[in-house]
Amino acid sequence: MIELVVIGGSSGALEALLALVPAFPDELTVPLVVVLHLGPTQKNLVPEILRNVTSRPVVEADDKQPLRAGHIYIAPPNYHLLVERTRTLALSVDEPINFSRPSIDVLFESAADAYGPRCVGVLLSGANDDGAKGLERITDAGGRAFVQAPVTASQPTMPAAAARRLGDRAVVMTIPDVAKELAHMVAAAYFEGP
Repeated sequence: MIELVVIGGSSGALEALLALVPAFPDELTVPLVVVLHLGPTQKNLVPEILRNVTSRPVVEADDKQPLRAGHIYIAPPNYHLLVERTRTLALSVDEPINFSRPSIDVLFESAADAYGPRCVGVLLSGANDDGAKGLERITDAGGRAFVQAPVTASQPTMPAAAARRLGDRAVVMTIPDVAKELAHMVAAAYFEGP
């Protein structure tokens, strides 16, 4: 059963996120935690932009903030965002990973450690290979990995790197299909029960 969805992307990912978030079914009430590469001094407009396309609460993540059902948490600029086993978020100013802070790998690896098979990772458009290692950690922990089809990404480097690294452990598909697959997973868990 899904208890957490983590999403990462870089260049071109906001466009994909704006298509993905409104397509999520209402039944998908798990928290969504998002890392997008932003400049260290860039104002984070992502929560405001996403609020225009969803009725879910969208907030910039804060240190020690508890994860709540149905909420979307966006990493602030210049901080790594981690998920803790206590079902809270943590912010870190550790060194950049893959030249990025926040790093998608940091989020995905911490989510895998905290949620194991109950975690789903989604990697979107981007121009480096951040996220591939973290997605691998999610699948190693028994979770699921979805990768935006590189041919549909405005910057295919990131999803292509993840698809190469994970092989058949990653489900590579279009953004609308990712939303449909998550809806299917939620429905299957509902009918199977706990």
